[in-house]
Amino acid sequence: MNSQNKPFSPTYIPVRTPASDGLYMPAEWETHAACWMAWPSRNDTITEISALKRATAEVAAAIARFEPVKMLAAPELMMEAAAICGPGVEVIPQKSVDAWVRDSGPTYVVDKNGGLAGIDWMFNGWGHFSTDKSLLQKPTLSLAYDVDMALHWLHRQNCRRYVAPFVLEGGAFHVDGEGTLLVTEQCQFDPARNPGLTKEHLEELYKAYLGIEKVIWLGDGLEDDSTRGHVDIIACFVAPGKIMLHNCSDPSDANYAVSQDAIQRLENATDAKGRKIELILMPQPQRQSIGDWRLDLTYINFYIANGAIIMPSFDDDADDEAYDIMAKTFPDREIVQVLSYGIFQGGGGIHCITQQQPLGEPLPIF
Repeated sequence: MNSQNKPFSPTYIPVRTPASDGLYMPAEWETHAACWMAWPSRNDTITEISALKRATAEVAAAIARFEPVKMLAAPELMMEAAAICGPGVEVIPQKSVDAWVRDSGPTYVVDKNGGLAGIDWMFNGWGHFSTDKSLLQKPTLSLAYDVDMALHWLHRQNCRRYVAPFVLEGGAFHVDGEGTLLVTEQCQFDPARNPGLTKEHLEELYKAYLGIEKVIWLGDGLEDDSTRGHVDIIACFVAPGKIMLHNCSDPSDANYAVSQDAIQRLENATDAKGRKIELILMPQPQRQSIGDWRLDLTYINFYIANGAIIMPSFDDDADDEAYDIMAKTFPDREIVQVLSYGIFQGGGGIHCITQQQPLGEPLPIF
């Protein structure tokens, strides 16, 4: 079934969901079987696609030191991807245009018996194909292929697939693996994604598909974030009860109000276990722009690999401070910085171009 044709209703929840089958999304710091990525090929909105490819390859090579990396690539680009990424990265044929597999690919869920399944979210290109035609935005080239990425991806693995009846992207939420979900109101209430859904509707859907118990709501995402509010640009869990937050300290910057609002909300929040949230503040890099578009540079958008943290750097004065904070937060993991301007100028970051596959055996397809 094409992702654009999935059933949609503000109150529709199938009888059988991951949670009803005992599945939940584990925390990203739990052990992975592999990391999935996709080789970029489109150049209609990226200033220099060669920079994105170089940075994607560097991220893949860094992760491959710690866990298997599976790089999806259009058949005609497989040789290029293999040559640039090197022998440590497995290249797999699959039509793919954008590198943003966190959003277009599946989200993995597991059960207590070692079973594995994938959620195929209703992907509409960050609102480019709205369920409300009056909100329809100009489609991007990526939609020609990537709306069905999760379907083909899970079919290749012979892995059970749960088709979600609402729009969500993997970068729009973060979990602690113990029942708590983190999202932003800007993204989740975007009328170009899920018009008509209330907070109560959304929370019921999150519980049904991700196996969570409680939602912590932040407000807006960063200025000029092309995803319009993905939480993985501003905040993420780094341990149960601990959240790392993008902190803009300049009152004249539009992101200052965003950070202050998030701090206030999180200082008053508790997680699903009743714990008060411990905040870890991460500095904001210096502003960089392409024309009038501000890049959403952030150190929050990183990948947790087995035994390592693969985090961005920007040749910025804050890089060293960010490294030290990350090393203190994850003392048992090697911290690897990858110069990531080439990724962020495409509209995303390291977390956006990666998707972890937790340990587990694929459950039977139904």
